[in-house]
Amino acid sequence: MTPDETDRRILNYLQEGFPIAPHPYRMVAEELGLTEEDLLSRITAMKEARVITRFGPFFDAAAMGGAFCLCAIAVPEERFEEVMTKVNAHPEVAHNYERTHRLNMWFVLATETPDAIARTAEAIERETGLTVLCFPKLQEFFIGFRVAA
Repeated sequence: MTPDETDRRILNYLQEGFPIAPHPYRMVAEELGLTEEDLLSRITAMKEARVITRFGPFFDAAAMGGAFCLCAIAVPEERFEEVMTKVNAHPEVAHNYERTHRLNMWFVLATETPDAIARTAEAIERETGLTVLCFPKLQEFFIGFRVAA
């Protein structure tokens, strides 16, 4: 699937926020000149085609007493899909990216408690047999990252 102009407008619009209202999808659809049904079917189609991998809120785990941690694994190329599936099965995994580097899998853990970072990393190590390197946040920067569709 290649996103059309309407899909791109949806993606760009939703990166700027989502209304807190009784019918938020209807509000967004009206802003974009769509029906609520069309908006929902387009979001679903983009998720199914993996144009987007998730659609939902981004919570500040640390502000709620939890923690974030950037992690990396050196995964043998022939095991990448297998390891990715095991890593992504953990609900604590917020993002997972492949990189062209010895440490070729990078992911973010977001947990309800700071000690759950170590427990989750250890579980991934047991399941994969690979070492998970954890890089805890030392300082936070807000950069307002957006990807123009």
